[in-house]
Amino acid sequence: MFTGIVEATGVLAELRRQGKESVIRIHCPQLDLSDVKLGDSIATNGVCLTVTELGRDYYCAHVSGETIERTGFANYAKGQKVNLEKALLATGRLGGHMVSGHVDDVGTISQRTLRGQSIELWVEAPAHLARYIAEKGSITVDGISLTVNEVVASRFKLTLVPHTLQETTLNDWRPGRLVNLEVDIIARYLERLLNADATPASAGITLSALATSGFIK
Repeated sequence: MFTGIVEATGVLAELRRQGKESVIRIHCPQLDLSDVKLGDSIATNGVCLTVTELGRDYYCAHVSGETIERTGFANYAKGQKVNLEKALLATGRLGGHMVSGHVDDVGTISQRTLRGQSIELWVEAPAHLARYIAEKGSITVDGISLTVNEVVASRFKLTLVPHTLQETTLNDWRPGRLVNLEVDIIARYLERLLNADATPASAGITLSALATSGFIK
């Protein structure tokens, strides 16, 4: 598990395609790897990857075909800057929200506007994820825990403060950029519990279902 609080940024220093899969090396001199060992997990742009090789200022990981299909890794190339977070310790602070590192799909930055010292971004999410995105709820974008400030259909707005811009890859985000999205894990499990006996065609959180289950009156 992760929190979506980025610890450092790194660079995709090597990418070797192996059929539908890839082996990558992340150069990360800013990330403290002293407590990392082989088999540990590091969220790389929000994707939970297992460390298969470890050096003083780098780690390697295997990226499966499933991960490549569902994330921005399909479009990454050598030199790509990435957000990094080591797995959460039970004794650590949960500064963001509970993040699994299992990306749901890819969204697109559709608009960027300067608001004082902050940046306002609109992101277009795939239509099938829209029902999980709520105003003032949390969402993980390229591994960053962010608050949703407005939702219009499948588009949602983010307001990015200077500190976040400085510590992550956010300053590089421009309209047209593809970003990894992971919706709030609570929303996914809640839907599954409510629709455990539903057929695929009728699955989905509805007001009537919430009322029947006692969530609203």
